[in-house]
Amino acid sequence: MVYRIYSIIIFNLISLCLFAQKKPLDHSVYDGWQSIKSAKGSLDGQFILYSITPQEGDAQLIISTVSGETIWTVPRGENGLFTDNSQYAIVTIKPPFAETRLAKIKKKKENEMPKDSLAIISLLTKNIYKAPRVKSFKLADESSEYIAYLTEETAKADSVEKDTKGKKGGESGTLHLRNLATGAEELFEHVSDYSFDNAARVLAFARTGKKDVQTDNAGLFLYTIQEKKLKQISRGRGTYRQITFDQTGTQLAFTAEKSPEKALQKPYSLYYYTPERDTANIIANVSSTGMPNNWNVSGDGKLRFSKSGEKLFFGIAPIPRIKDTTIVDFEVANVDIWTWKDDYLQPQQLVNLKKDLTKSYLSVIYPKRNATVIPLASLDIPEIELTDDADNQYALGSTNAGKRVSAQWEGSTKQDFYLISTTDGSKTKIASDVYARPFMSPLGKFVVWYNMATQQWNAYDVNARALRTLNTDLPVSFSDEDNDSPTFARPYGIAGWTPEDKEVLIYDKYDIWSFDPKGNDRRILTNGAGRSTKITFRYEDILPKTGRKKHDKAVIIDTKKPILVSAFNHLTKEGGWFETNPRNKKDPKEIVMSAHAYKNVSASIDKNVIIYTKENYKESPNLYVTSSEFKRETKLSAINPQQEQYNWGTAELVKWTTPAGHEATGILYKPEDFSEAKKYPMITYFYEKLSDGLNTYIAPAPTPSRLNISYFVSNGYLVFAPDISYEIGHPGKSAEEYINSGVKELAKFAWVDEKHLGIQGQSWGGYQVAHLITRTDMYAAAWAGAPVVNMTSAYGGIRWATGLNRQFQYEKTQSRIGKDLWEGYDLYIENSPLFHLKTVKTPVVVMANDNDGAVPWYQGIEMFTALRRLSKPVWLLNYNGEEHNLVKRQNRKDIQIREQQFFDHFLKEKPAPVWLERGVPATLKGIDWGFDLID
Repeated sequence: MVYRIYSIIIFNLISLCLFAQKKPLDHSVYDGWQSIKSAKGSLDGQFILYSITPQEGDAQLIISTVSGETIWTVPRGENGLFTDNSQYAIVTIKPPFAETRLAKIKKKKENEMPKDSLAIISLLTKNIYKAPRVKSFKLADESSEYIAYLTEETAKADSVEKDTKGKKGGESGTLHLRNLATGAEELFEHVSDYSFDNAARVLAFARTGKKDVQTDNAGLFLYTIQEKKLKQISRGRGTYRQITFDQTGTQLAFTAEKSPEKALQKPYSLYYYTPERDTANIIANVSSTGMPNNWNVSGDGKLRFSKSGEKLFFGIAPIPRIKDTTIVDFEVANVDIWTWKDDYLQPQQLVNLKKDLTKSYLSVIYPKRNATVIPLASLDIPEIELTDDADNQYALGSTNAGKRVSAQWEGSTKQDFYLISTTDGSKTKIASDVYARPFMSPLGKFVVWYNMATQQWNAYDVNARALRTLNTDLPVSFSDEDNDSPTFARPYGIAGWTPEDKEVLIYDKYDIWSFDPKGNDRRILTNGAGRSTKITFRYEDILPKTGRKKHDKAVIIDTKKPILVSAFNHLTKEGGWFETNPRNKKDPKEIVMSAHAYKNVSASIDKNVIIYTKENYKESPNLYVTSSEFKRETKLSAINPQQEQYNWGTAELVKWTTPAGHEATGILYKPEDFSEAKKYPMITYFYEKLSDGLNTYIAPAPTPSRLNISYFVSNGYLVFAPDISYEIGHPGKSAEEYINSGVKELAKFAWVDEKHLGIQGQSWGGYQVAHLITRTDMYAAAWAGAPVVNMTSAYGGIRWATGLNRQFQYEKTQSRIGKDLWEGYDLYIENSPLFHLKTVKTPVVVMANDNDGAVPWYQGIEMFTALRRLSKPVWLLNYNGEEHNLVKRQNRKDIQIREQQFFDHFLKEKPAPVWLERGVPATLKGIDWGFDLID
């Protein structure tokens, strides 16, 4: 017994020594912390590539076999891909980080900055070819024989510089056509755009030409690759765009304008070419049959042939009015005029101005038959959806025309749906005034939508002209069962369709259902096991799309075979994979479940090789490879080995009952060297619901303004992240109900220092911080990022990033008041911390940035000036020119230091920094940041 006691003591001492050897994270670790990006497998399942990317610095790209053998490392490699024949890897090489940084310090011009390179690696010979100053590259959809890439022109003549930037045709370069097997290249100068046909038989490209030579060298060219023949099919300096082949490569279309450079209007025309023609001909312009009055071809509209090649879709748009150049700017008013009848508020119009000026409306033409333009979209019905093949008769149109004003307070609008004939443009309305988004089936036989107002999935049979409700009398909800905002619950969505549009697969919260859109047949593919076990099953479309299918949006699911589905257990937060067999009525079969999150999943063409990242709070998201049965996995990467040097942490679920009797859940993060014999300060971080992220890895990083959880945990803090459910009309009291009760429950443990509790939140979390400190003095320190404190003034405010008015947030969405300001006046006052700040006893820092596009930064000013007036300890950080969430890395790093110093002072009783005790006067801005500690 004595020996055993001594053994336990020695073991504990050794453990303590091991923990003691681990140091806490500091702010210098961020830049080198790594992540996996752009992981891809070759189609044959033999090779895998991925980038290991630090937060700041140079990445490296790894190419390995599926067994984990590294066969190539590309310094600074990013965004790699394999050719479809699995013989080559194409990799972008970024310039050295230090070189780019130095160029920025020297304030070099854009054309003087370091440029990307391109690496082409043969997986058979292990040879590598590198091309410098590469702007872009393209591969054909159905051939891996050639690559085309565009490099910056480096000619010394000033005429080239002037000719290729900001002039006719846009910015040009040298086009390289490279045979991947032989390395032979053909070069074409002054190219602005280019495109392969699907089989890489032909390369089309636009040349801008040079001013000091005849204009014959400018235009649209075709290069027949095998015959090495170059043919000019359109002549003249101009802007050539949207170069598009049909699927067989026998038809080509593009848009072009060849107006004088200083012309105020530059009308585009639609050009069409086939090999039987000498040149491309205009088939659509302002004077075409069917073109609406004062409309023309849009240079911004995408071109697309249908699969059969019979139809050519393109964009048209109203001809813009020309500004009177004789008007002198300083003699006329510069004014925005708001009217109450406008569909969109002026701020929203101004934010969307560039997009609106380039907006196009889908039209179709039959180039083999005639040159009649058939408009499909219009100002009244602007949104059009086509199937992937686009050969079916009808397109799907949707519109909220005449209903847009109410979006100001509703957040969403009612919609009307139309079938629009692609043969004559006629329109048939199939639904009116529904809160829904419609989807067309892959072959265009059905239109389905979920009506959020009625909570019904509907299917419209295009041929039968019949509307059916799919989920009538089913005992489950197909929209968010946990919705706690005063808006319609949103649907869980569609998994996909079976072949030939036979069945549509739809999610409820847990399971996958199959519905026959023509009749009443319906079945549950996961046998209800999801709901009975509280596991959410979801179909994962992990198979690669190849050839012509690369651009398809439709998800086709073969229910005659077993289906791999992802799984998430809501009770344990574990993730994993199951297999379900739709042909029987058995529960899905578990393949693997663990305390991990599985992400970035993809498979080889035969599905025998699957790659994914796997992570939890302790384990970095490394890359793994396995077979379709998940019997054995191979770990390919080992990022962040330095984590072992640091005192990391653990994450665990905690549960409690709120004062009102609600079952509550949250995450408690503890330091790795946690001891029940010690007392720990605790910071509570919250937004809405966070517990599903229990197994999410949280890298130490300078955050946009969220709590840097891993940093604080490593430095001896407990961090608590409670879930919050809301009562409509009382979001503030709801925060009290869940947050305060959870903190009090944890404070019962002797290892929680109940005298040193802090809270932190950003945006909606910042609002809740502001509310809580008006209702309790249990917190010794608070940090509120971008908080709303006055719902009465914020109600009428503008989200400047989008131009939207904020009323919908209070009446329908996150702020959850559920009434307008006049009907719910008392609720707005109750939930506005500004009117209750007199009770505050907690020191608080407010972040309010002057370029916040979501929350008016005046809200932070109102909070700061009110607390200052009341002689309460308050500080405000305004990161100049910054967004709602910090974007600039230097600002993110700055706020991490300030947040650490603030909480260390109030929760650990460490010395205060200068900025906290004395501030930083404007005269020292940019000279002294006030980080020094005061003894």
